[in-house]
Amino acid sequence: MSTPLIKRLSTAEADFLPTLDRLTAWNSVSDVAIETQVAKIIQQVRTRGDQALIDYSNQFDRRSVKSMEALCVQPQQLEDALASIDKETRSALEMAAQRISDYHQHQTQESWQYQEADGTMLGQRVTPLERVGLYVPGGKASYPSSVLMSCIPARIAGVEDVVMVVPAPDDELNPIVLAAAAIAGVDKVFTLGGAQAVAAMAYGTETIPRVDKIVGPGNIYVATAKRMVFGSVGLDMVAGPTEILIICDGKTDPDWIAMDLFSQAEHDENAQSILLSWDKVHLDAVYESISKLLPEMERKDIIAQSLANRGALIEVADKEEAIMVSNRIAPEHLELSVEAPESWLPGIRHAGAIFMGRYTAEALGDYSAGPSHVLPTSATARFSSPLSVYDFQKRSSLIYCTPKGASELGKVASILGRGEALTAHARSAEYRIKK
Repeated sequence: MSTPLIKRLSTAEADFLPTLDRLTAWNSVSDVAIETQVAKIIQQVRTRGDQALIDYSNQFDRRSVKSMEALCVQPQQLEDALASIDKETRSALEMAAQRISDYHQHQTQESWQYQEADGTMLGQRVTPLERVGLYVPGGKASYPSSVLMSCIPARIAGVEDVVMVVPAPDDELNPIVLAAAAIAGVDKVFTLGGAQAVAAMAYGTETIPRVDKIVGPGNIYVATAKRMVFGSVGLDMVAGPTEILIICDGKTDPDWIAMDLFSQAEHDENAQSILLSWDKVHLDAVYESISKLLPEMERKDIIAQSLANRGALIEVADKEEAIMVSNRIAPEHLELSVEAPESWLPGIRHAGAIFMGRYTAEALGDYSAGPSHVLPTSATARFSSPLSVYDFQKRSSLIYCTPKGASELGKVASILGRGEALTAHARSAEYRIKK
């Protein structure tokens, strides 16, 4: 009997929940061997700076770099790349950029304050980060869309300096990535990748400026490095492999569903594609579509391994059970390929992005819908949100007291300070109390 293309599961099975948890678990960022290697790379970059970046670029990306100049992309190169791409591609990039900008303009926040009766003023000051670093993946695929999705919200937030790193294995770099950088307004571009690029942005080198926050997805080495440098620099998230969960009522063309599953599986052998339905006949039809369409796919080997390792077609009892399973998975991408998808929203508690209706393919969110496609993975949608303008701003509390206000607040602070045995706190407040 041949090995199935994708697992078939049912919530009626006695061991379904443990099986689901094993299927969706992603613990590779804790791999000891990788952590040891990444820790060494970070230390080398911290101590040897540019020379470590040159050495690692030659070692890992099969390059013959002699100096940092070879890793720096000049502004004119970005403009040349933009001029070199075909009109159709440029138009698509510009249209996507405009839609991303339009969406994120709605997220801008203003500083605010209010005054109490005694003159005390309280408020919040919203200010942008000064410099951010964008990690743009390369290697198995190039992602100009990630440039737009990361840089444009930063620009709208008011970030002054945007630094981008993108690996160029074998000295190959997709000109569309550089064109996207030109459109988005990236300030500096370096052809660096891996843990060494993360370390360079986190700590700075002679050439690479230190940033305040690093955003953007990457492979396991990038994710591990981001986790290790956190605290010295801010992070958007530590992302695992991409995921899609589709809930279908059985009325969507099974070829559409199969291709939507493929759309994430083709990213990576560790990507996850799962379909939930209470219609067994539909699940059978989707399996047949997978069998039919897979041989046509350019990245069929990656898709096949992804589906075999981490994919599943799951039969649920009904809508309520589908929602229960979805919330347990907390997917990065959730497609509600059902009638009246709005009626499902009150029950959906955890999802990075929700694609509503049969015609709203997840791929639209990757490129052209508007919201950033940098999303929480590995069930972190339970407590994390999509990349947004908010990620590129910080908020400072504002407190101003008049003499009268300081006296009244000081009485409270005195009692609480002495209650905590923090006498200096109490006395500091007491100096301002009117006798």
